[in-house]
Amino acid sequence: MKFESLGLNKDILDAIKAKNYETPTPVQEQAIPVALDKKDLLVSAQTGTGKTAAFVLPMLQRLGHDKKNAGSHLLRGLILVPTRELAMQVGESVIDYGKNLPFNSVNLYGGKKISVEITEIEKGVDIIVATPGRLFEHLQQGSVKLDHINFFVLDEADRMLDMGFINEIRAIGEVMPKGRQTFMFSATFTPKVVNLGKSLLRKPKIIEVARQNKTAETIEQKVHFVNSDKKIDLLSFMIGANNYKQVLVFTRTKDVTDNIAKELTAAGLPATAIHGDITQAKRTKALAQFKEGKFRVLVATDVAGRGLDIKDMDYVINYELPSVPEDYVHRIGRTGRAGKKGLAISLVSAYDVAYLFEIEKLIGQKMEEIKTDGYEFNERIPDRGEQHNQRDRRKAASVRKHTPKKEKVKKYASTDKKAKQTKRNRYAKGE
Repeated sequence: MKFESLGLNKDILDAIKAKNYETPTPVQEQAIPVALDKKDLLVSAQTGTGKTAAFVLPMLQRLGHDKKNAGSHLLRGLILVPTRELAMQVGESVIDYGKNLPFNSVNLYGGKKISVEITEIEKGVDIIVATPGRLFEHLQQGSVKLDHINFFVLDEADRMLDMGFINEIRAIGEVMPKGRQTFMFSATFTPKVVNLGKSLLRKPKIIEVARQNKTAETIEQKVHFVNSDKKIDLLSFMIGANNYKQVLVFTRTKDVTDNIAKELTAAGLPATAIHGDITQAKRTKALAQFKEGKFRVLVATDVAGRGLDIKDMDYVINYELPSVPEDYVHRIGRTGRAGKKGLAISLVSAYDVAYLFEIEKLIGQKMEEIKTDGYEFNERIPDRGEQHNQRDRRKAASVRKHTPKKEKVKKYASTDKKAKQTKRNRYAKGE
């Protein structure tokens, strides 16, 4: 099937050709005709399946058919996404796909001055791509009005609910016209997602392009068991010995993210880190430098890593497995995109074993085990009670970290050999 058969107009087809798209993906093939038929959509699709084009293309075409408001730059399209990175990515797609159309779009997200966004909005805007929290701020200030919204998209709805945006989303839904067309895209159909869909959608067409929580077949998944105190050394060895380029490394905590980037850089593997405590400007710069090849490794937490779209990302390494099994699917979905092959490796120490079993149960497959000479695994696997105690300690540490203090003590300041090894042991265990 070709894009021409989906009912898209020439302006949009020309923009698609400029992106070198030839054949629609399954989610595009199923969703676009339904969307053009003015029906609501509830879609389950994994990352890397082309879902952004599945909702942006029909939105642009239907806006183009609105002759009454043509050229008025009246806000009629709203796309909600969970993170700043995804807002920028989707915003770029709106510009690329709509370059032959007379539409203005604005991205709204935290990390930049809201006054700058207000100035952009006042110039006239047809489509807004926003995170829920920032859009809610604009609604409270009165700088955004949703009275004329015709098309409303919730992208990665499951992630937004996990991040606690349910109240903002419901409040936003209440101030939009009832007759709007709504698309909801989610990697999984959890009970929360289904319940939210019932309140926002009108007799939606339900589309599932892949089994829930199924990882892409283009991704080769492997696991390497390793002692906690050897993790960072194994990570360095893997990247260097195999000459991996553009490696995305995931961790659970901000402190571990920063320390891994420093360790890898010291080992001759230029690395940079992104997480929630880094300003948006610095995160954007770090990502751009990574794409340009200045940094070989990008180390990220789940929040910062969600929505990253990096061309030819071949390798994803889980330095720490996520505590939420579904996040594993999203992490490795950064590679193996658009039909290309990718490799995902998980480094598993004793306290990661329980997470590994939960993930394998979720995805319905057992990962292939790989071994490296000199990095044998001989740690004692803690029993279930010890594992729960470890998780409780991590939660307590997180609470302490976010509790205001008179003075923060800089961790891991010592550089002597013994202290350095102790540091590696501590952050490899997530302490």
